Amino acid sequence: MRKLSCVIVFSLFFISVRGQNVGLSFSYFIPRNGSFSTPISPFSLRGVGVSLNKYVALQTGFSLYRMSGLNLRDVPFETTDPLVGPNFTMFVPGEVVIQFKGRRLEWDLKGGGFAFYGFDQKINYGNLDRAIRKAKDWDVVNSEFTLKNHPGFGLMVGTELTFKVTRQWGLSAEVNYLNGLSKLPLSGRYVGGKLNGTNSEVVAEYKDAKVDFTGLEFSLGIIFSTK
Repeated sequence: MRKLSCVIVFSLFFISVRGQNVGLSFSYFIPRNGSFSTPISPFSLRGVGVSLNKYVALQTGFSLYRMSGLNLRDVPFETTDPLVGPNFTMFVPGEVVIQFKGRRLEWDLKGGGFAFYGFDQKINYGNLDRAIRKAKDWDVVNSEFTLKNHPGFGLMVGTELTFKVTRQWGLSAEVNYLNGLSKLPLSGRYVGGKLNGTNSEVVAEYKDAKVDFTGLEFSLGIIFSTK
């Protein structure tokens, strides 16, 4: 928790450094079959990197998200409701950026990968019980599972537009498509059945369960030139 607290405090301060530009950005994540999520505060350190030449740059950074809820893949039932969360998720991208620069407008095309890790993962038993109940065609289900958390990885593509209002500052808008997974094997049991019928207890193990980190990330920012 001490390390996590340091990261949270650090994320409150700055926040997008790109070559000779410094800026403040606000990022938001809309996951597939999950809940709208925002970074802590909401601030993130993104766009840190180096320019290889006039047109190509390498960038990284991080966002510490307060994830409201994410779904699971590779489980024997389907649901559009989030099955894990809320939690804190550290997101770290690594991107190659193709830059097209004009006098006032810059258009960037981005692609690469990312790593993420969810701290203090929790199961949303309300949504999980409903998903099992629907799959089993039961009226009542109560479940209890333990989980084993793992870091996750994925691929991302995106684009960013930056408009220079003056020589000293400008506005940026960015959108990224993220597609990532992290292993989250579950083991436990659930009890349920039909009303006025006999209840059954089932021992269940979902070894292949994975957190689905797929969705759209939007960022809005103000860029300040230090030149």
